[in-house]
Amino acid sequence: MKYLSKALPAVVLALGLALSVGHAQAQTKPPSPAAIAAAKEILELKRANTIYANAVPNIVQRTMDTLMQTNLNYQQDLKEVAMVVAKTMAGREKEIGDGMAKIYAQDFTEQELKDLVVFYKTPLGQKLLNEEPKAIQQSMAYMNQWAQTFAEEVNGQFRAEMRKRGKAI
Repeated sequence: MKYLSKALPAVVLALGLALSVGHAQAQTKPPSPAAIAAAKEILELKRANTIYANAVPNIVQRTMDTLMQTNLNYQQDLKEVAMVVAKTMAGREKEIGDGMAKIYAQDFTEQELKDLVVFYKTPLGQKLLNEEPKAIQQSMAYMNQWAQTFAEEVNGQFRAEMRKRGKAI
């Protein structure tokens, strides 16, 4: 469940774009600066930066934790170095947003991206941006509940079939 709560923003973003507009055929030429700008605006409207806002400090922390496991004598040094590295790398998470914008600009035409920007600024588009995360979260909760119930049913079927074979499990 913890994984799903961390993955939910990414799922929301992906489903939102997939449901909003049909997928354009891949473009063979590099996207235009206007297409990339429109993609960045869409990602901003969808608050995509919340997905990766803490990427740098989280990666620095994980790296420090990993290094501490094998270098117990250097814990204080590693903590100090982590602060230096985090400061040096601050802001690099923006590269993720730039990369995402390029991906969307390759998958959608410039006009489709501009149309999406217009749509997301409409009352319906704003409602979609605000309500979709809740609908997806509730859908994920339903899917988890369904999967748990179904797994119990499958387990029951396995046990019943094994009993028929004279093997209690």
